[in-house]
Amino acid sequence: MKTKHILLLQRIYGAKGTNGTITYKGEVICHTIELPDRNNIPRISCIPIGQYKLEKRRYPKHGEQIGIPYVLGREAILIHAANDALKELLGCIAPVTTLTGEGKGDFSGKALAKLKALVYGMWDKMEEVYLVIK
Repeated sequence: MKTKHILLLQRIYGAKGTNGTITYKGEVICHTIELPDRNNIPRISCIPIGQYKLEKRRYPKHGEQIGIPYVLGREAILIHAANDALKELLGCIAPVTTLTGEGKGDFSGKALAKLKALVYGMWDKMEEVYLVIK
């Protein structure tokens, strides 16, 4: 049986964006920014709370990234670098090192590299990785 790893994303919702923190086994991996909660409307809302299996995905704009393929009513949801949710995201999740405001953060590339190192390490061992959003 495959080992199943759970990354926990705990969120705070704001009018201008959704901020969160991803932890693994109680350790903070990175913070996150997303669009505000607008009832899961594609391209303008964060994704709903729930459990999602993460998978490797390749996209023309962002290259190979961590994908969240099974979001109800949505497609092409990724975890990719961005520092301003309203300007740079269309429903995806962006890891950031520091939160600087609602839906804003900095050093996203650094945070993404840390998250990818963890997740890809698990995938390299043929293990499953899930994101649980609360």
